[in-house]
Amino acid sequence: MADQPAPTVQIFGLKKSAATRAAERFFKERRVKVHYVDLAQKPIARGELARFQQQFGTDGVLDKESKAYEDSGLPYLRLSEDGVLQKLAQYPAALKLPLVRGGKVVSVGEDQERWAKMLE
Repeated sequence: MADQPAPTVQIFGLKKSAATRAAERFFKERRVKVHYVDLAQKPIARGELARFQQQFGTDGVLDKESKAYEDSGLPYLRLSEDGVLQKLAQYPAALKLPLVRGGKVVSVGEDQERWAKMLE
């Protein structure tokens, strides 16, 4: 019986985000290798962000309850989808964090059900 490679996940988030810390804890408790991208240090690539946006829609990746969403000006701007993605790269706290990718499964926000699917 061949050993399966250990699953790895990529988490895009901010250290001050409780949901991001919950995702890190979820995977570390299950001994899953985590590749963490701190969006305060390195903006998310537009192509990567587009992957989440395609699956969840623009509204699905926005944290409309956050102060950062308000501060970004997004509620008042009329932008194309591409324009919104550009703005989100500048204001990652306006995203519904964390963004997690494991294999072909992606999740937005705290979503333990989808995180568990990444490990199947």
